[in-house]
Amino acid sequence: MPNIKSAKKRVLVSEARNARNKANRSALKTAIKKFEAAAVEGNRTEAEGAYKVAVKSIDKAAAKGLLHKNNAAHKKSALTLKLNNIG
Repeated sequence: MPNIKSAKKRVLVSEARNARNKANRSALKTAIKKFEAAAVEGNRTEAEGAYKVAVKSIDKAAAKGLLHKNNAAHKKSALTLKLNNIG
């Protein structure tokens, strides 16, 4: 455990950020998995709804610094290709 006041604060801040990042990361993964499931099923309308939610989650994660912007763009591109291949 740190002895210096600023180091103690850093521990508290990093724990709070870690918890926030974990929550956002799990929401992101859930949204992507729901889209993947709908895409595998071949249900176009359900997949389109899940796609919108997944893209919004990816954009939020990129804005919060959870994902790099290029990584977010790559994920969105892959999701779009899957959506277009459902036909």
